[in-house]
Amino acid sequence: MVHNSTSCCGGQKTSHAASEQDEPSRRDFIMLAAGALGGVGAAATAWPFINSMNPSADVLALSSTEVDLSPIQPGQSIKVKWRGKPVFVRRRTKEEIASAAAVNISDLRDPQSDDSRVKPGHAEWLIVLGVCTHLGCVPLANQGEFGGWFCPCHGSQYDTSGRIRKGPAPLNLPVPEYTFLSDTKIRIG
Repeated sequence: MVHNSTSCCGGQKTSHAASEQDEPSRRDFIMLAAGALGGVGAAATAWPFINSMNPSADVLALSSTEVDLSPIQPGQSIKVKWRGKPVFVRRRTKEEIASAAAVNISDLRDPQSDDSRVKPGHAEWLIVLGVCTHLGCVPLANQGEFGGWFCPCHGSQYDTSGRIRKGPAPLNLPVPEYTFLSDTKIRIG
């Protein structure tokens, strides 16, 4: 039921129904509360599914690996596992460092200086992923014409800086993210 009234100013008629629509009603509040409650319920229902996509504890444990460098002798290379992949940790001799630094970068297929592949102040330590960039084989350490790594599958040869020098591999052995925790310990990842 709509009541029309005449206003005292100029004889204009206003509607009570129009003025009631401008103010929030109880129905508006109930609709807003129901919508908010439904949104919270949907989020609470979805959370277990979203949380199940987070990595498990065993995967998080593999995200980084600490390596003790103290038993590695100059000229020696070891292989450790990180995220299911082999990583070569090599303690290079002064001769190997000098030989890697003397290479003309413009002659390389994947040009990188030796300095860019090691941490400043730690040139004797080379840390690279042990996966051939050709087809994913694991190269053999201290072999090949360049004294680094040799992949027997297709003949790719890497130097003592892990750079591709011969064979079908298109790229250098990748350098993973790593930090020195001390002079004798690193964390890969």
